Amino acid sequence: WRHIPSWFFKTKTHETISLSLRKLSNLTRAPLAFQVPLTEAVEPVDFEEYLITHPPIVESGPLRDLIEFPPDDIEVIYTPRDCRTVVQAVPEEGDTDPHVRDCARSYTEDWAIVNRKYHKLSTGFNPNTLDKQKERQKGLPKQVFEADEMPDSSSYQDDQDDLKRRSMSIDDTPRGSWACSIFDLKNSLPDALLPHLLDRAPNEEIDRHNEEQRKTSRNRELFALHPAPDEEDPIERHCVPEVPKEHFGQRLLVKCLSLKFEIEIEPIFASLALYDVKEKKKISENFFFDLNSEQTKAMLRPHIQTAAISTLARSAIFSITYPSQDIFLVIKLEKVLQQGDIGECAEPYMVFKESDAAKNKEKLEKLRSQSEQFCQRLGRYRMPFAWTAIHLMNIVNSAGKRKGSWSERRNSSIMGRRSLERTTSGDEACSLTGFRPATLTITNFFKQEGDRLSDEDLYKFLADMRRPSSVLRRLRPITAQLKLDISPAPENPHYCLTPDLLQVKPYPDSRVRPTREILEFPARDVYVPNTTYRNLLYVNPQSLNFANRQGSARNITVKVQFMNGEDPNNAMQVIFGKSSCADFYKEAYTAVVYHNRSPDFHDEIKIKLPASLSDHHHILFTFYHVSCQQKQNTPLETPVGYTWIPMLQNGRLRTGHFCLPVSLEKPPQSYSVLSPDVPLPGMKWVDNHRGVFNVELVAVSTIHTQDQYLDKFFALVHALDEHVFPVRIGDMRIMENNLETELKSSIAALTSAQLEPVVRFLHLLLDKLVLLVVRPPVIAGQIVNLGQASFEVMASVVNRLHKYLDTSQDIHGRNSLLSSYIHYVFRLPSPGGLGGSVHYATMARSAVRPASLNLSRSRSLSNSNPDISGTPTSPDDEVRSIIGSKVRVKADYFPSGFVALRLTLLFHEELALQWVVSSGSVREGALQQAWFFFELMVKSIIHHLYFADRLESPRKNRFPERFMDDITALVSTIAGDIVSRFQKDLELVERLNTSLAFFLNDLLSVMDRGFVFTLVRTYWKQVSTKLYALQNPTLESLRLDFLRIVSSHEHYVTLNLPCSLLTPPASPSPSVSSATSQSSGFSTHVQDQKIANMFELCVPFREQHYLAGLVLSELSVILDPDNEGMFGLHKKVVSVVHNLLSSHDSDPRYADPEVKARVAMLYLPLIGIVMETLPQLHDFTGTSSKLSGGEETEGEGNSMINQTVAMAIAGTSTASPMSRPSSFLLNSQASRQHGSFSAESSRSLLICLLWVLKNADELVLQKWFTDLSVSQLNRLLDLLYLCVSCFEYKGKKAFERMNSLTFKKSKDMKAKLEEAILGSIGARQEMVRRSRGHAFGSQENLRWRKDMTHWRQNSERMDKTRAELEHEALIDGNLATEANLIILDTLEIIVQTVSVTESKESILGGVLKVLLHSMACNQSALYLQHCFATQRALVSKFPELLFEEETEQCADLCLRLLRSCSSSISTIRSHASASLYLLMRQNFEIGNVSTAAKPTVNIISPTLQLRHLMRLKGDVQLDVQKLHFLIVTIIKSLPSASSGYILVSVLTFRIAKGYQTSPDLRLTWLQNMAGKHSERNNHAEAAQCLVHSAALVAEYLSMLEDRKYLPVGCVTFQNISSNVLEESAVSDDVVSPDEEGICSGKYFTEIGLVGLLEQAAASFSMAGMYEAVNEVYKVLIPIHEANRDAKKLSTIHGKLQEAFSKIVHQNGKRMFGTYFRVGFYGSKFGDLDEQEFVYKEPAITKLAEISHRLESFYGERFGEDQVEVIKDSNPVDKCKLDPNKAFIQITYVEPYFDTYEMKDRITYFDKNYNLRRFVYCTPFTLDGRAHGDLHEQFKRKTILTTSHAFPYIKTRINIVHKEEIISTPIEVAIEDMQKKTQELAFATHQDPADAKMLQMVLQGSVGTTVNQGPLEVAQVFLSEIPSDPKLYRHHNKLRLCFKDFTKRCEDALRKNKSLIGPDQKEYQRELERNYHRLKEALQPLINRKIPQLYKPVLQFSLNRSI
Repeated sequence: WRHIPSWFFKTKTHETISLSLRKLSNLTRAPLAFQVPLTEAVEPVDFEEYLITHPPIVESGPLRDLIEFPPDDIEVIYTPRDCRTVVQAVPEEGDTDPHVRDCARSYTEDWAIVNRKYHKLSTGFNPNTLDKQKERQKGLPKQVFEADEMPDSSSYQDDQDDLKRRSMSIDDTPRGSWACSIFDLKNSLPDALLPHLLDRAPNEEIDRHNEEQRKTSRNRELFALHPAPDEEDPIERHCVPEVPKEHFGQRLLVKCLSLKFEIEIEPIFASLALYDVKEKKKISENFFFDLNSEQTKAMLRPHIQTAAISTLARSAIFSITYPSQDIFLVIKLEKVLQQGDIGECAEPYMVFKESDAAKNKEKLEKLRSQSEQFCQRLGRYRMPFAWTAIHLMNIVNSAGKRKGSWSERRNSSIMGRRSLERTTSGDEACSLTGFRPATLTITNFFKQEGDRLSDEDLYKFLADMRRPSSVLRRLRPITAQLKLDISPAPENPHYCLTPDLLQVKPYPDSRVRPTREILEFPARDVYVPNTTYRNLLYVNPQSLNFANRQGSARNITVKVQFMNGEDPNNAMQVIFGKSSCADFYKEAYTAVVYHNRSPDFHDEIKIKLPASLSDHHHILFTFYHVSCQQKQNTPLETPVGYTWIPMLQNGRLRTGHFCLPVSLEKPPQSYSVLSPDVPLPGMKWVDNHRGVFNVELVAVSTIHTQDQYLDKFFALVHALDEHVFPVRIGDMRIMENNLETELKSSIAALTSAQLEPVVRFLHLLLDKLVLLVVRPPVIAGQIVNLGQASFEVMASVVNRLHKYLDTSQDIHGRNSLLSSYIHYVFRLPSPGGLGGSVHYATMARSAVRPASLNLSRSRSLSNSNPDISGTPTSPDDEVRSIIGSKVRVKADYFPSGFVALRLTLLFHEELALQWVVSSGSVREGALQQAWFFFELMVKSIIHHLYFADRLESPRKNRFPERFMDDITALVSTIAGDIVSRFQKDLELVERLNTSLAFFLNDLLSVMDRGFVFTLVRTYWKQVSTKLYALQNPTLESLRLDFLRIVSSHEHYVTLNLPCSLLTPPASPSPSVSSATSQSSGFSTHVQDQKIANMFELCVPFREQHYLAGLVLSELSVILDPDNEGMFGLHKKVVSVVHNLLSSHDSDPRYADPEVKARVAMLYLPLIGIVMETLPQLHDFTGTSSKLSGGEETEGEGNSMINQTVAMAIAGTSTASPMSRPSSFLLNSQASRQHGSFSAESSRSLLICLLWVLKNADELVLQKWFTDLSVSQLNRLLDLLYLCVSCFEYKGKKAFERMNSLTFKKSKDMKAKLEEAILGSIGARQEMVRRSRGHAFGSQENLRWRKDMTHWRQNSERMDKTRAELEHEALIDGNLATEANLIILDTLEIIVQTVSVTESKESILGGVLKVLLHSMACNQSALYLQHCFATQRALVSKFPELLFEEETEQCADLCLRLLRSCSSSISTIRSHASASLYLLMRQNFEIGNVSTAAKPTVNIISPTLQLRHLMRLKGDVQLDVQKLHFLIVTIIKSLPSASSGYILVSVLTFRIAKGYQTSPDLRLTWLQNMAGKHSERNNHAEAAQCLVHSAALVAEYLSMLEDRKYLPVGCVTFQNISSNVLEESAVSDDVVSPDEEGICSGKYFTEIGLVGLLEQAAASFSMAGMYEAVNEVYKVLIPIHEANRDAKKLSTIHGKLQEAFSKIVHQNGKRMFGTYFRVGFYGSKFGDLDEQEFVYKEPAITKLAEISHRLESFYGERFGEDQVEVIKDSNPVDKCKLDPNKAFIQITYVEPYFDTYEMKDRITYFDKNYNLRRFVYCTPFTLDGRAHGDLHEQFKRKTILTTSHAFPYIKTRINIVHKEEIISTPIEVAIEDMQKKTQELAFATHQDPADAKMLQMVLQGSVGTTVNQGPLEVAQVFLSEIPSDPKLYRHHNKLRLCFKDFTKRCEDALRKNKSLIGPDQKEYQRELERNYHRLKEALQPLINRKIPQLYKPVLQFSLNRSI
């Protein structure tokens, strides 16, 4: 801090000059010259110089490690390559040939790997993945949240489940189950007391204690709790390439189990191979196996030596690179040659059956003996016998797939693009590794046709096999049983042999029968570099034509030998054996086709080629005629021809198809060097030297390239090594003076080489090209510089690979083969060179620049102008002048063994030079694959430094200046390309941009870091200049990618000089504006400039913290609301910062808090930037849905105690609910005009902010807060307010709900899109681009890949297990807790700041606002206890603040504390009670018990008395009983969600009742009830609440003002509900409305009344009670008429019309409630015991439903075995009930009306509205049974009267009166008959008529089989006149009922007759017959009158007549 560093003066001068020439960006509002706009990069500090001049103060420890890179940062490791075989595959003949030697070295040398030890800690290799997150999240404590403990009250059905979840005790306090003991509040156990709560302690001591408590057991890593950002492939991810290894396709294991024929008479030999019919190609070598029994094998004993174990294999592993539907497994069988053609020899196998063995015994014996003779004599020869084929995909598909089938991508890297296109056409399903193992039994073989043995014929047969009408099916088969097992090959099979017979690891025991790996001949090219030595040759004789040969030659076999000379003894033992024989032979014979002069062959002879071939190596073919019959003087075999193939032609291996002439005589001497095509003199040839023998040679070799261009190049390079002239290349002889020309042309010609061999020999080829660059050869005494030629061909080869093998690229477009080469293979050649040649010149690069290059280049290369001025006339002169005569020597000057002075060039220097000077297509090619050359350069640099021991040397001295110039020029020109071409060729520019960024990232590890920063600045300047001219988000996005990659360096923190102290610049002005930091309101006093510099993006900050400065500048620029074009990049730039901080957070190097504070210091300006963006951030406060039962969004008036209530409690008069403070600008339109951030981006930005606040030094923060203005501090508080909402805990239920949402549709779309995208490169790159967030011009959250829930926990899979959901909730809970604790820490710092300055008391209101907001959100118990502690400290320090200034906040605080007092978690209850008590005490102590504060005390005191102070046992004695009813009810209601909906509404009702004398509060609770009812769709009850509210308002309005058009009071509402009179304010203790603070709410106005009535009408309408809608509008219409509001009147009448229309249309279809009587019995119910209620339930509720619900609900409460439902409706005798149980009796009841009432209750609505009386009937007999015969059946009718009429403001009402009426049996009969008569009348007169209903009623009335039917009733009661005169009237009434009944039956029959069709006439007649029978039977009974009843009437009538 004491001095100004020297760099400052340079910077100041430079910047002043540059700014005078430059326009200032619109972001630069600073008036001072030394300010550099954020859009431009400042000059970096000279990093190395700074480290030297500022030695570290700390000697050791974590802080010391921040200052410099660790000494072991980089190393080069030589790792032995993994060899899959037990013994390494190497040439057996030694290293004679230099090419073989090089190949062998290339396949065996160790990998040379550069290891950046700490690279894994960089963001590129250390992404914050899900797995890593889970590792970091282990051992997190479970945070307890009230929201999780409360059941969801959203549905009846959920009650049971939710209560189950809650049934466990929440914590270990005895009060855990308090909510359940609600009925016995007085007996509940006390909570633990808070120690020392009432002690008087100084505020500092309280703060210190609180801080200690807060800081214990905190999560150290914030980002471990935050889900990783949703990035599929972060741009900086640099995957380690795959290790080069031998290629295998999909591997298939085939086990041959047994082969059995109907007869067993001779040995049979089998072979397996794969064929691709479509490609017409054999795609594997043959696998020979022998399944003969030992007895059968013995027949061949004379011919077979001891069998090698390798030839006894019976299982084979096939590899298939290109699986398709066209692959067949072909099995061929051979047998020993015998007399007769194939048909004759096969006949016995087709004729004889195993079952007939006994019958054919003699014939079989004869056949066996013949076979033995043939085996003895002809055992060495074979003949074709039979074949069959298996369609492979049929087997695979029918076997069925296992889970997790093989990934197709494994092969994509080795297929060319065209191959891929062909493969994917119809072969998507061709996977051979996911199927279940299958065992096959093949029973049919086809005999071989002697004239159809060729492969062409086989392909025809195979194609035919796939047809339904196969010709082969019509052939007579050979029956046999071949059993095979086919399965996917295991990963590491034991006992495996390679095609070269090497043992594959693991190979525990050499004596075990092995499995053979079968070599694949891929159907198409495979592009994989060679990694193992293999040198095989396959000889396939195809056909022979001896038709024109003279003499006898019919049974022809071909003997094949591999010769290394012409003597017969020169035959080499290199031919592989087949089955049950030796490993190698000197000769092989083809199978014989009997009596065929022009045979086809199907043999495959496999030869192990010698590593080094000479001109004498050749294959000799000898043709024999085999004599099958044993004749005297006839030899077994007679030679009939000879031919041969020399192995080398012009030094190259000969392969391919040959059509050879055959000599009749033995070839002459020295024949092997010539081809048989040459007509040797004196030789006789078959058919006049025409080609008669067709043969194919196929080489599978990693030695022979089989490409002329590669062969020539390698030969010339080796010629330089050998230095023997002339060199013979092909048919050319090259002299030394031609060598340079030839070498250069051969290098150039490499571009013509075929790609497949180029790839196979890629490692060797690139090594040789590097060698030629590094060590220019001396040819004819001249140094020949091949750098340019090598560079050009490298660029060409690399581009070819990229273009053709585009499927094997990573997200950066790096080809996997090339990146593997660089990572594992590339190294600088050792000083001895390859092969120790002396003919490479070597000399230090620093002394010389080689010939043929632009040596005298202009120095302009080192600036940003890349144009190269003209080439010097003779660059060679320059070299010559330096080297002089030392090098200018002839080749013959070198005597043997003389070592010349060597000229060694450094590869990276040469590469940089060549790249810089390149132009045209070469430069374009290098640009296309810049990554390759950059990575080569970096590895070369590291190798050079490592092996020259210069990694310890100072960085400034490591490289010559010219190399630095070249790098500068290179970076400058490439940056120019990026800027100029990004609009034309974005795909290339993207690759170029990332490549350059990775290059600079790598250079930071090895070069002068200040120099690399200047390179970054070079890039930055070019981009900035372009951006200034063209505001293009694409270019900005590219720069972001660049920055993100450079910043992903593992020592990013060290690179930012975190321990440097920012010195204030010597400024001429008294203050420095901080506009560039986007925090324009910050205070900038000179004395605190040091602090301000740390928090602002000023020049010193950006110079010293260079990369962090760039990152934060980008963030600031892009988030600037004026920068509209960059809106689409918000997410991207936030992600850069998020990614860095997340990486720092998890980095073990920065675990120490002091170190973390230093790291956080680099990000302090982030606070200002986020504050500036506050208006644009996503408004979490609006969207944050509170998921707990009792919490709702603020200001919505539907919470249990809403803001208005709290205001009333606080004594504050307000007309509207508490609004969000004005400083919080989230919803102001003006500030949101630029569009807001997405929730995801906002959340990421805020977590970054919290990380900085958590880890920054508290003293520094406090100092800075001191400097901030009031408005800035308020903005910071608003930001913290937003953070609270953003990180609010969502609750387990939210996670479950999210999980239940399935996004299958969008996922399917995604899958389809991805399939479509795999097509062309452009589209694929587009996808990569989009995945990095380049979707410009659209909102960032509209990408198709994303589901936009703003929490990112949901990884792609949507169906999560319960454990996963629990884990997510655990993480979210910990995140919410930690985030809020960070906010709390920050609030404490702000409070301390205010305490120090004593000048910003207005800030404290904001602090309190944030605190209260956090209390209102879902918070954990841990957080809340710290929060309450802070709140207590705040009130203690600033009591006046709360009680005088912030009375609104006081109201809110009361609300929050009251809520928490009733928490189900004891710690919360204790702390909340403590806070409430201290709040009250503080209020009294400051002597401010004014009118406004009285209600606060009135509410708080009894609450505390009841909940907490009861336990204080001191002098505090308050009258609890007085307010017991109200307070208990409040407390009961607060844990509302745990109590069931009905209970909640009842408790709410009781609270409202308790506030009868407080109209404001009663109104609030009534509205609260309305809200709860609406949520449950109880609209009728909601409407009643609103009507009561309106009546209450009307009552008080009529007191306030007398307006005629307003309702007089409650009386006006009588027609709507008779219950409403309870709202009348007539009592003496009612408060007068003109008293202060009473009736002050917004509803106590005319407008409020109208609003309530309109809501009531709407609710009635939803309830279907349209008649009530009319009544409501009757009150409303006069008001609108008085106000002349025609518009409202129009709406009302429209709604009335709608209501009456619905009454008409829904006639007969309306349904209201169903009613049940519910009685509670048992002491467990507390005050509910022996209470009876009528419950109103939704229409069509079954008795079982309500019964089940109540039983479950109370079962959860008291235990399932403790609750019983009484099944009958009889009166309950409590004495007979178990006192330990709870009993519930439920009975269905119906509305009951007296006769007089029925006159007024006409409509369905009338009969279902204003119901007070209900009835239910109970049948009984006198002896106690429920049912008996008709004459003993009594009925009890119970009539219940409720306290209020339904519908009411609650759904259950107490029964206040009960009366019973007992009906005698005859009265029961009368009622039954009246009912039946009514049914008949209704069915008869129904309109429209319903025939079915009518017939049902008729059937029940007149049917003969009706039990206890009308007839029986009449017979029982009317057959005799009763003896008791009291029953006369009943008897008569019943008789009249029957009369009426018969009349109604007749009417009904008549009606039915008119309705039926002809088909029912018989049914009608039957009904009529039954009716007449009934009528006849009833007639005497009906006509019998009781004379006593008629006497008085008769006398009276007589008197009248007199």
